[in-house]
Amino acid sequence: MATGAIRNKGAAKRSGGWKEAVAQALRRAGAALVLLLLATGLALWWAARWTPPREIYPTQGVTIDAGNGAVRWGSIKAAGADFAYVMATQGTRGIDPMYARNIAGAREVGVRTGAIHRYNLCQLATDQAANFIRHIARRPDALPAVVWLDFDDRCPDRPTRALLLSELATFLAQIEAHMGKRSLIAPGPAFEAEYRVTSGIARTTWLRRDFFEADYGAHPWAMWQANNYIRLSGADGTVGWNVLRPEGDTR
Repeated sequence: MATGAIRNKGAAKRSGGWKEAVAQALRRAGAALVLLLLATGLALWWAARWTPPREIYPTQGVTIDAGNGAVRWGSIKAAGADFAYVMATQGTRGIDPMYARNIAGAREVGVRTGAIHRYNLCQLATDQAANFIRHIARRPDALPAVVWLDFDDRCPDRPTRALLLSELATFLAQIEAHMGKRSLIAPGPAFEAEYRVTSGIARTTWLRRDFFEADYGAHPWAMWQANNYIRLSGADGTVGWNVLRPEGDTR
């Protein structure tokens, strides 16, 4: 009987030890999860506020589209935006529904503006240029227009590089004749890797990479979208934050 009692005590001890080990493991996992959540929250907080140093890049601005809602441009200017590029047209028929309101609001508070066209690989350049010209008025004080170049899952076409460069040259010639000034091209990293647009089209480039200077173009960028996660009190969601390369900087 004494032997049975000793055995029962040993089993209970082993059972208690197993439960305690599990409890300790759960406590450690919980603590690790809390630390991970805190680190993630801190990273998101930092990302939503980070901009390149103004002493290196004196001229900075935003990218705005309809997803940013009814933008309060006074707040955008107060946040340090010297200029704004506003999503305008897309393909042959698309027009950002907030474009006209955003352009008027920005100009009212003294923020210079430029228009962005999202190029569509599935549609003819001449038809896309007609859409841009129909909706975007020529203004001497406007910033150069931008051609935004990205792949779109809704467009399966992948033309040859020669055909793309030819079509893009046609598009640029037509909108530049309308605007009276040369445009910028803004290829995303994947688009540039496949088509090498910056070495095939002689235009000023706008490159995009969050937090680290973009270097995927054939020549140095003139404008860099440095953070696409900025949150400002004057806009819904996130906005793109851009910097201009200072005069004389050839890095």
